[in-house]
Amino acid sequence: MDIIRSGSRPSAKGQADYFTGAVRIDPLFQAGEPPRVQGAVVTFEPGARTAWHTHPLGQTIIVTTGLGWAQREGGPKEEIRPGDVVWFPPGEKHWHGAVETAGMTHIAIQESLDGRVVEWLEQVSDEQYLAP
Repeated sequence: MDIIRSGSRPSAKGQADYFTGAVRIDPLFQAGEPPRVQGAVVTFEPGARTAWHTHPLGQTIIVTTGLGWAQREGGPKEEIRPGDVVWFPPGEKHWHGAVETAGMTHIAIQESLDGRVVEWLEQVSDEQYLAP
């Protein structure tokens, strides 16, 4: 058994290369081989969002507070609320973040493949973000 104490891992700011707006990432866990799974609490201030990205083994997000949007490439922008669970399949290009008027927090869970959990792509433009 391993207990990771709350507050024992420092928070980090979302890097400007991968996020737009104010984002805080609080790591929860990172298991080594064989499970390869990691999780974090990600908090987006109003208007903040990820860049487009993919995950080699997919990603699950669980919305805990606030109001957000998620979108996969070629699909509609979807509203996400507390209690919603979103699954992004392996390799699916997508983004997620807060709506422009309210913050949003979610738990993000993904597995690594060859040491990588995410491939970051281009930023989500304001036009894409604000599209109906």
